[in-house]
Amino acid sequence: MPTYSYECTECTNRFDVVQAFTDDALTTCEKCSGRLRKLFNSVGVVFKGSGFYRTDSRESGEKSNSSSNGSSKSDSGSSSGSSDKSNSSSAPAVATAPS
Repeated sequence: MPTYSYECTECTNRFDVVQAFTDDALTTCEKCSGRLRKLFNSVGVVFKGSGFYRTDSRESGEKSNSSSNGSSKSDSGSSSGSSDKSNSSSAPAVATAPS
Protein backbone atom coordinates (compact mmCIF):
# COMPACT_ATOMS: atom_id res chain seq x y z
CA MET A 1 0.00 0.00 0.00
CA PRO A 2 1.27 3.50 -0.80
CA THR A 3 2.29 6.10 1.74
CA TYR A 4 0.64 9.52 1.42
CA SER A 5 1.92 12.77 2.95
CA TYR A 6 -0.50 15.32 4.37
CA GLU A 7 -0.08 18.87 5.69
CA CYS A 8 -2.51 20.94 7.73
CA THR A 9 -3.25 24.34 6.19
CA GLU A 10 -3.67 25.96 9.63
CA CYS A 11 -1.06 24.50 12.01
CA THR A 12 1.39 23.22 9.30
CA ASN A 13 1.44 19.78 10.93
CA ARG A 14 2.98 17.26 8.51
CA PHE A 15 2.55 13.49 8.68
CA ASP A 16 2.54 10.35 6.53
CA VAL A 17 -0.23 7.75 6.37
CA VAL A 18 -0.20 4.31 4.75
CA GLN A 19 -3.49 4.00 2.85
CA ALA A 20 -4.96 1.68 0.25
CA PHE A 21 -5.88 3.07 -3.15
CA THR A 22 -9.55 2.62 -2.30
CA ASP A 23 -9.35 4.57 1.00
CA ASP A 24 -10.75 8.10 1.07
CA ALA A 25 -8.28 10.97 1.49
CA LEU A 26 -8.00 12.49 4.96
CA THR A 27 -9.64 15.92 5.30
CA THR A 28 -9.27 17.07 8.95
CA CYS A 29 -6.17 17.49 11.10
CA GLU A 30 -6.12 15.40 14.28
CA LYS A 31 -4.30 18.14 16.27
CA CYS A 32 -6.29 21.28 15.43
CA SER A 33 -9.24 20.02 13.30
CA GLY A 34 -7.96 22.16 10.45
CA ARG A 35 -8.17 21.33 6.77
CA LEU A 36 -5.59 18.91 5.32
CA ARG A 37 -4.03 18.93 1.90
CA LYS A 38 -2.25 16.03 0.24
CA LEU A 39 1.41 16.64 -0.59
CA PHE A 40 2.92 15.36 -3.82
CA ASN A 41 6.64 14.70 -3.97
CA SER A 42 8.91 14.05 -6.91
CA VAL A 43 9.74 10.44 -7.60
CA GLY A 44 13.36 9.35 -7.48
CA VAL A 45 14.24 7.42 -10.63
CA VAL A 46 17.52 5.54 -10.98
CA PHE A 47 18.59 4.21 -14.37
CA LYS A 48 20.99 1.32 -13.95
CA GLY A 49 23.07 -0.21 -16.70
CA SER A 50 25.76 0.84 -19.11
CA GLY A 51 24.67 3.70 -21.35
CA PHE A 52 20.93 3.34 -20.81
CA TYR A 53 19.95 6.73 -22.19
CA ARG A 54 22.77 7.30 -24.64
CA THR A 55 22.63 3.98 -26.48
CA ASP A 56 19.05 2.78 -26.10
CA SER A 57 17.20 5.98 -26.94
CA ARG A 58 19.32 6.71 -30.01
CA GLU A 59 18.88 3.21 -31.40
CA SER A 60 15.12 3.45 -31.13
CA GLY A 61 15.13 6.92 -32.73
CA GLU A 62 17.18 5.81 -35.74
CA LYS A 63 15.01 2.75 -36.29
CA SER A 64 11.85 4.84 -36.34
CA ASN A 65 13.38 7.34 -38.79
CA SER A 66 14.63 4.65 -41.18
CA SER A 67 11.29 2.85 -41.13
CA SER A 68 9.41 6.05 -41.98
CA ASN A 69 11.90 6.88 -44.78
CA GLY A 70 11.78 3.34 -46.09
CA SER A 71 8.00 3.33 -46.34
CA SER A 72 7.95 6.56 -48.37
CA LYS A 73 10.69 5.32 -50.72
CA SER A 74 9.01 1.96 -51.23
CA ASP A 75 6.00 3.77 -52.72
CA SER A 76 8.10 5.21 -55.58
CA GLY A 77 9.69 1.93 -56.67
CA SER A 78 9.54 -1.58 -55.29
CA SER A 79 13.04 -2.73 -56.30
CA SER A 80 14.85 0.48 -55.36
CA GLY A 81 12.89 0.73 -52.09
CA SER A 82 14.07 -2.67 -50.88
CA SER A 83 17.72 -1.90 -51.66
CA ASP A 84 17.46 1.47 -49.88
CA LYS A 85 16.19 -0.26 -46.75
CA SER A 86 19.20 -2.56 -46.59
CA ASN A 87 21.61 0.37 -47.06
CA SER A 88 19.91 2.51 -44.42
CA SER A 89 20.64 0.01 -41.67
CA SER A 90 24.42 0.31 -42.08
CA ALA A 91 24.77 3.87 -43.42
CA PRO A 92 22.48 6.76 -44.34
CA ALA A 93 20.94 6.40 -47.80
CA VAL A 94 22.15 8.81 -50.48
CA ALA A 95 19.60 10.00 -53.02
CA THR A 96 20.80 9.68 -56.63
CA ALA A 97 19.17 10.84 -59.84
CA PRO A 98 17.86 8.05 -62.07
CA SER A 99 20.03 7.48 -65.15
